[in-house]
Amino acid sequence: MKTVKAQERIDEPVTAAVLEQAIERGRKRRGQGLHATAVQYLPTLGSLLIGFKDYSAVALPVKNYPELAQLSRADLDRLALGFGGSALCLDERNLHVSIAGLVSASKPLMEMAATVIAARNGSRSSAAKVQTSRENGLKGGRPRKLAAAG
Repeated sequence: MKTVKAQERIDEPVTAAVLEQAIERGRKRRGQGLHATAVQYLPTLGSLLIGFKDYSAVALPVKNYPELAQLSRADLDRLALGFGGSALCLDERNLHVSIAGLVSASKPLMEMAATVIAARNGSRSSAAKVQTSRENGLKGGRPRKLAAAG
């Protein structure tokens, strides 16, 4: 997993214009990306359950993630959501982990996501597909495949 160093900008003055720009950037990002609404440690499964606005959830086994596996049960119980629901945070350990990064580190979850995206993209019709379908319909349907002569 890629580690990103946080930037400190303590010398940047906060003016009304800077504040308005930050609020506008937040509005634009609100609908984008992954935003969890709940996190809970499930000791019987040894997993973190991360919930979302539509009441769906994903369970991530703690042992699969080195940054989480080193935490005690008490630390796991104190994990909170941060950065607008896009990260798991434990401030006393200076731990901030991207939820998208945790999900992307899981091969089965990424394979499932790829399958879902492929199915969704395959069902989309482009203007070219629609036009070809209409032309084929006027000709009596999709042209038959010709058997290759051997």
